[in-house]
Amino acid sequence: MEEEILFEHHKKVVNALTKQFIDDPNILALLIGGSVAKGYASENSDVDIMLVTTDEEFEKRKAKNDLFYWSDDVCEYEGGFVDGKITSLSFLRDVADKGSEPARFAFQDAIIAFSKKTEIETLLQKITAYPEEEQKEKIEKFFVQFEAARWYVGEAEKRNDQYLMMHTVSSLVLFGGRLILAHNKVFYPYHKWFMRVLEDVENKPDQFMELTKKLLSSPNKQNAEAFCQSILQFADWPEIKEGWPNRFLTETEWSWMDGRTPVTDL
Repeated sequence: MEEEILFEHHKKVVNALTKQFIDDPNILALLIGGSVAKGYASENSDVDIMLVTTDEEFEKRKAKNDLFYWSDDVCEYEGGFVDGKITSLSFLRDVADKGSEPARFAFQDAIIAFSKKTEIETLLQKITAYPEEEQKEKIEKFFVQFEAARWYVGEAEKRNDQYLMMHTVSSLVLFGGRLILAHNKVFYPYHKWFMRVLEDVENKPDQFMELTKKLLSSPNKQNAEAFCQSILQFADWPEIKEGWPNRFLTETEWSWMDGRTPVTDL
């Protein structure tokens, strides 16, 4: 699938990596991810990869804490390097079955440089399909966090607490944005690509990105409320029957009690 890669020097890197790994019996597939696969790359972007190993090889590497790959040997362009993760078939099955949104997003648009197992392509399709059956529950969870952050902005301004304000505004943007992504059935990509993915989503409030940038550059209650109102008026969000404070308590402050995944990591 090299024709999907924008720059020729990135294609050369992928060809060199394919030649390097294809005859290794412990390597089942080479996947190209990151900005190169997603069409976000600039000329000097690094090449992100995922090496899918046999389960046996993965366990050996895991025991040695050797699950990260880095090299600049095959990059002929200035500043170029390759980095990535060592995964396995079992890992891909787990992501397909219960992976977080960032874990799934990592495989979205992935280019299969080579694969020795037909199952891998099927797993990638399952991994990158949005789990619609989870949408309603996720929107409720994100809405609770959104309302909590909205309230805390007022507390931060009242206390003149700069740390609390910065933290709360970041949380407000995160969960306001996650509401929009979930509404569109789009994966949350984690922080690095969050703004880029939000910007690409078509179905969002008018001037949403402008309001977001204004809030981040000038964090205060007035800008926060303008941001919040744009979201609140955009869609019919769920009613939290027991009230957001009760849900926030059990889903955030007390999530450690039963080992649940924090809402921020869903």
